[in-house]
Amino acid sequence: MEHLPIFLTVKGKTIVVDGGGTVAVRRVERALSAGANVISCDPTPEEELQALIDRNPNALTSFKRPAQREDVKNATVVYGASEDNVRDQRLRAWSDEFKVLCNVADEPDICDFITPSIVDRSPVVVAISTGGAAPVVARTLRARIETMLLPSFGQLTEFVGGFRQAIANKISTGRERRHFWERMIDGPAGDFFLSGEKDKASNRIESDLAAIGRDDAPPMGEVYLVGAGPGDPDLLTFKALRLMQRADVVLYDRLIGDEILSLVRRDAERIFVGKLPQKHTMGQDDISQLMAKLAKEGNRVMRLKGGDPFTFGRGGEEIEVLANAGVPFRVVPGITAAAGCSAYAGIPLTHRDYAQSCVFVTAHGKNGILDLDWDVLLRPSQTVAIYMGTSNLDKLVDGFVTRGVSEMTDIAIIENGTRANQRVVTGTLYNIVNLSIEADIKGPSIIMIGGVVTLHQLLEPAKAASSETTFEMSISANKSTEEVR
Repeated sequence: MEHLPIFLTVKGKTIVVDGGGTVAVRRVERALSAGANVISCDPTPEEELQALIDRNPNALTSFKRPAQREDVKNATVVYGASEDNVRDQRLRAWSDEFKVLCNVADEPDICDFITPSIVDRSPVVVAISTGGAAPVVARTLRARIETMLLPSFGQLTEFVGGFRQAIANKISTGRERRHFWERMIDGPAGDFFLSGEKDKASNRIESDLAAIGRDDAPPMGEVYLVGAGPGDPDLLTFKALRLMQRADVVLYDRLIGDEILSLVRRDAERIFVGKLPQKHTMGQDDISQLMAKLAKEGNRVMRLKGGDPFTFGRGGEEIEVLANAGVPFRVVPGITAAAGCSAYAGIPLTHRDYAQSCVFVTAHGKNGILDLDWDVLLRPSQTVAIYMGTSNLDKLVDGFVTRGVSEMTDIAIIENGTRANQRVVTGTLYNIVNLSIEADIKGPSIIMIGGVVTLHQLLEPAKAASSETTFEMSISANKSTEEVR
């Protein structure tokens, strides 16, 4: 991190903006919105700036000249926005003399700070910066956050803030206060407020506060059974991300990479419960019982699983235990490996010319025994996606070939699908075992069998090239667009 992220209090203080064009206007607007007294300096302010000056006679003073030394002397912040190097260097020197924070547009080497892109939902303000390295990324993130953060969220923040003291008086522990705040914002009270029913929202919060302490039993937590997808953090759902920030304890498996785990709330307890073939950190029943125990102690427990919890993820077994124990739970689906890995490998699961159906199977049975319904797998014009099959690859190949499937049938192994180190090994039933040995496949993998595999060479390079070209075009189109400094 090259810059210290801070929010500077400038209400009632002086900010000098030297310049008269669009760049200056943006800085004047932002300073005024923060309550500053602004001095605008330029011999010929453009129409937009002049209109701003006319609308703000009390907080905005205009001098029809460049900034002078005395203007800077009593300022808290000065902005160089003239795009005139001589004026900028002079402003920088005066700022150094009086120890005033200085920012010069498009000249990061002589700036004391940069001003990030912001999403303003006052009193909620989100600041985004790339340190000037990739302004287009900051703009993209800002656009995404703008769509996610409702305009009324700032009003909701002010509303619930009015209950802060009452909540602190009623609830003594930090964790329980946080849980109450989360229930208030994401629950019925928040829904009432965002629907325009402020009185109902107030009544709900007051009734919830009044109910605290009526029952001496320890509060019951809950369990979130969350699918994290096949590996790429961008494939997480919004709901998964929200719950990852709520959980007190996270039980995660070996398919959860560091990039995904880093999105969990910083102070949440993390418990690794990963399983390898014939090597389990913790048995399945032990995992389920641990989730129930932690929830009964009042924790919000997240079971973070690779792929989708209900697609060969044993999620059904886990919620059976929770239901029998009376523990509330939520299930958040994730993108399963077959869908995610095939898309990233350029292998469609279905295609009008190759496959009109698709079947998902696992090659790992309840007791580790390969037990497949071959009649289902041998149907023509079908894609077969096999989970957890690489350790039994030779048996799978033999099972297909001995039942009459051509040795020239196309097959692919996708290792570490959707991740940066994804590899795709393609071949036929005749040679795939040797190819997998040569490739030394060791990471989590899924096997795809069928005519659609032939599209990998056509579609994966096209997908990658298209993505790179689009990105390059985007960078090129925005090459002159700089983050507001």
